[in-house]
Amino acid sequence: MTILNTTEAEIIKILSEEKNMRKAAERLFLTQPALSQRLQTIEKDWGAQLFIRSQKGLTPTPAGELVIQYAIETIVRKEEVFETIQALNSKVHGTLKIACASIVGQNWLPKVLKDFVTQYPDAKISLITGWSSEIVKALYEGEAHVGIVRGQAEWKGKKVHLFRDMMYLVDKEIKQLDELITTDRPFIQFKSDSSYYQEIQLWWQRHFSSNPKRQIFVDQIETCKQMALNGIGYAILPSITLNGEEKVNKIPITNTEKDLGLTRDTWLIGYDSSFELRQVAAFVEVVKQHASCLYDYTK
Repeated sequence: MTILNTTEAEIIKILSEEKNMRKAAERLFLTQPALSQRLQTIEKDWGAQLFIRSQKGLTPTPAGELVIQYAIETIVRKEEVFETIQALNSKVHGTLKIACASIVGQNWLPKVLKDFVTQYPDAKISLITGWSSEIVKALYEGEAHVGIVRGQAEWKGKKVHLFRDMMYLVDKEIKQLDELITTDRPFIQFKSDSSYYQEIQLWWQRHFSSNPKRQIFVDQIETCKQMALNGIGYAILPSITLNGEEKVNKIPITNTEKDLGLTRDTWLIGYDSSFELRQVAAFVEVVKQHASCLYDYTK
């Protein structure tokens, strides 16, 4: 039986991802002739052509698809064994694979990771960001050890509440919430796969008898924030995106007896087996330290 070593497995995996000899060679730090020779050797060992070469690039053959899957499994298995071995040591080694909601990854996580790499220089970090639904998917598919998600976390495994931040109405001109009734300024909102949009709609309906007169929809929260900071209109933003130096009016949508207000929860989630890894346990402690410095609006 032909067995791929990890270098050969990496070659097959990258060729399948890039579907282009030049780009794959660049990623592998090889020349194209050297990569072509390596591929020919691998194909000879398997006794089958793995990729069809054409002007459009590389297309896996049926045999190639089988070997690609085998290569990916080989790499994953090596990582798992390596992590298990490193867990036996006293030092924190191995790769910490994090999947994080984009808003947290942009505004809060960098400071956490700075402390983590300072304390544990031997650990490596792999970070992917996206919507919370994508974070959960990454955990299911084994692409991450832990996930950081926003909103209501529908997760059956381990779940740690990190913090709850307030929502603020942000605008250059509006100073009080009741001005929203008469203003002609547009309400800038950003798309989200979470319940954020629905929660704002419900809050609006509880307070006002009609919809905003003008609305602008954007695809990213950072775009929404920058438009509000530049005076184009008003937005409702979570406190995690605001550092206190913005030259705008920030009106808290507060918790009162009559008004439940708007808040967003942030959670750390993952499988119990992942939390047992040394690099994950170390990261969780650093995360908790940073989270404890934030004001908890649940109290």
